[in-house]
Amino acid sequence: MDFNGSDTLPGPRTEDHLPHTAQAAVKIVIVGGFGVGKTTMVGSVSEIRPLTTEETMTQAGIGVDDNYGSDSKTATTVAMDFGRISITDQLVLYLFGTPGQERFWFLWNGLFEGALGAVVLVDTRRLEVSFDVMGRLEERGVPFVVAINSFPDAPRYPVAELRTALDLSEDIPMVECDVRRRASSRDVLMTLMRFLHSLTMAGSRT
Repeated sequence: MDFNGSDTLPGPRTEDHLPHTAQAAVKIVIVGGFGVGKTTMVGSVSEIRPLTTEETMTQAGIGVDDNYGSDSKTATTVAMDFGRISITDQLVLYLFGTPGQERFWFLWNGLFEGALGAVVLVDTRRLEVSFDVMGRLEERGVPFVVAINSFPDAPRYPVAELRTALDLSEDIPMVECDVRRRASSRDVLMTLMRFLHSLTMAGSRT
């Protein structure tokens, strides 16, 4: 029984229904270190109310979690974030944001299952965190693009310098973004979809 005394439970909101024109759905994961903006990106771009699993950070994380550059952060994702965006009338992306703290990385294996591609979010204040993240994607053979999230107090570098610092090959797209802005987050996803399409086309010619 719900709070109104009815024997039926409330269903999903009308705006959360999958568009009737949708013909294909693609799973995308959004990865990165702690505090790089994964939850913010899912929330800004999702056309449905995003599902989050944020919990308040406690004293237990002191000395365990590296929160450099995110000292004001009071909550963290402990399982995943989930959202959805329609790229076209026919194509829908399901977005899964991974937990950033290393002690929760064991959850990544399940989140990667069935993923067509990934977005690696990068904070220029903590580039070193990105190496393990990209390494895990490469091990699993998940194609990815790199998105540099523009934090107000983060140093800015030319994309070419960042590519060298991250030891990133020229064929992997790298873009700058502000994940607080829906249009910017959507542009990142479109970059990933174009990259995946180019890989498909290249594979069909071999």
